[in-house]
Amino acid sequence: VLYCSAEESAEQIKMRADRLENNNTNIYVVSKTNIEQILDDISNLNPSVVVLDSIQTVYSSELESAPGTVSQIRECTLKITRMAKDNGITVFIVGHVTKDGTLAGPKVLEHMVDCVLQFEGEKFSNFRIIRSVKNRFGSTDEIGVFEMTENGLLEISNPSMLFLDGRPENAPGTVVICSMEGTRPILAEIQALTAHTNYGTPRRLSTGLDYNRVNMILAVLEKKCGINLAAYDTYVNITGGIKVLEPASDLGIALSLASNYKNVVLSPKMAVFGEIGLTGEVRNVSFIEARISEAYKLGFKKCIIPYTKKSISSNYEDMEIIQVKNIIEAFGAVF
Repeated sequence: VLYCSAEESAEQIKMRADRLENNNTNIYVVSKTNIEQILDDISNLNPSVVVLDSIQTVYSSELESAPGTVSQIRECTLKITRMAKDNGITVFIVGHVTKDGTLAGPKVLEHMVDCVLQFEGEKFSNFRIIRSVKNRFGSTDEIGVFEMTENGLLEISNPSMLFLDGRPENAPGTVVICSMEGTRPILAEIQALTAHTNYGTPRRLSTGLDYNRVNMILAVLEKKCGINLAAYDTYVNITGGIKVLEPASDLGIALSLASNYKNVVLSPKMAVFGEIGLTGEVRNVSFIEARISEAYKLGFKKCIIPYTKKSISSNYEDMEIIQVKNIIEAFGAVF
């Protein structure tokens, strides 16, 4: 492995390697910013893997523009990808992201590589998520969950258990949903809070969920269920620092809001998922069997799912699976 560090010196990397007790003698480090010099080092060493950190700080002497400009990023990426293809070398190109989470630099950079992996994490949390947002040879939206420790990144094999750790007992406004991240089912907790507003316009806040979908569900609750939250501030949060943007979280959002508004505690051993339409129907979602299986493995005893014509496996002993067609039926099954 050849690690090309354009930001840190070799001494800094050596200090980190010593702290992590990494004694691998197959890792070589160079601290250079000129892409032509880096390509010469690759030719001389002929490594299996090259890591370039980062593409925004590397420049080509053939161009007069400064490092990080559109022309420099495009040219340096083109040169190193050509080297990788000609010599059968796997190259990891580290790139910065903007404040809104998109890849910095020209959009063409994404199209010049085979796979784009986003490294996500809140600065106040030890957990990190690697998410596949583009994959030329496989599926997208796959994730890996890791914990940042003194010994580096450690894989978390069961992220569902992690995100449900510390869940409050006998608290209204909390419900567990089953979300799909690529082909991986993950259980997460949605918490909702409703409080009388002191202002003319109530506040609507959501963390980790689609803000517009939360507002849509609030309208459906008022129209179809008679739950008028026009005089209430509403706060919806998904715990664990993850983001769930798929519509299958709709039913969980609706039940958590209604639970807190009615001050009714929902069963702690219940998982829900389903998309809610504007007419109040609970629409079908993908990977129903995988979601139920994940809830069953973690000991859940009840699962509220959309009505489906497909047969559900009978292997879930002691688990009550309730299929609902609309939000009224869902409320009747839990309240």
